[in-house]
Amino acid sequence: MKLPRRKFLHLAGGAVALPALSRSASALDYPTKPIRLVVAVPPGGNFDIVGRLIAESLSERLGQQVIVENRAGAGTNIGTGFVAHAPADGYTLLVCGSPSAINATLYDNLDFVFSRDIAPVASISRGPLIMAVNPALPAKTAAQFISYAKANPGEVNMGTGGIGSTGDVAGALFSMMAGLRITRVPFRGEAPAVTDLIGGQVQVVFVNTASAINFVKAGTLRALGVSSSTRMDILPDVAAIGEVVPGYEASGWIGIGAPANMPAEIINRLNKEVNAALADPKIVARLAELGVVPMPMTPAEFGEFIADEIEKWGNVIRTAGIKAE
Repeated sequence: MKLPRRKFLHLAGGAVALPALSRSASALDYPTKPIRLVVAVPPGGNFDIVGRLIAESLSERLGQQVIVENRAGAGTNIGTGFVAHAPADGYTLLVCGSPSAINATLYDNLDFVFSRDIAPVASISRGPLIMAVNPALPAKTAAQFISYAKANPGEVNMGTGGIGSTGDVAGALFSMMAGLRITRVPFRGEAPAVTDLIGGQVQVVFVNTASAINFVKAGTLRALGVSSSTRMDILPDVAAIGEVVPGYEASGWIGIGAPANMPAEIINRLNKEVNAALADPKIVARLAELGVVPMPMTPAEFGEFIADEIEKWGNVIRTAGIKAE
């Protein structure tokens, strides 16, 4: 039977609308089953701890269990790729962060594009790094360190948690902006870099606050500066590096992403619940213990923030000639 054109278009339009209506209905019911939250690093670090903290809160707020699943490897790329190719139904989420923005330029042959394949859902936290040195180094401020490094070009070794790690690119940015020649020495993780800093094998490390604060308070390491734009409450006497190198800022950040094209209703629901969690004094206090502060944003604001971070670290990686192993 041949349908009149107007009847055909009406039916075709209805057929197209059905999936959208179905998606919208499922979004209103969300969630109806447990949610998987992928953490792309091994258990134990800030990413994992913050991810589990938020997962616990979301489980209570959403009425469904949020299960943390560690999928580590390749500098967070294995876990990120897994989520990028997962169904965009709200039941597979990603704990993402500064490595995601760095890797966008650092790696050439990924099977995903972070800015295209991961939708920004909610920002969680941001934390500065500590510029820490061995106390034997004759520098008690960032300004004195710059003078020392300029007087000894190429003789200062900077330990990093690995090529392209947050501390690595933060140190490279500092060297570029201060006009220094510093030798970057990559380790397999931040902990061995700090161990060799204490032992005097390297002279400086840009390290997460939680990894260094106890050593600084004990006098085993000396903090010359913090990488945030302002001073930290936990180290009020330590200057922000930007006070010496105007415009310098580098932070590790953590948020939640999801497969692209996830329904906006689900993204907005998750964003609302994460931001509510970040207003909980208990969660704020726990984040402070980790050396980070809440950074609530809308999905759009988080997307803009990620784009800025990708551009910023892309410029550093290209200028410094940083290459993935």
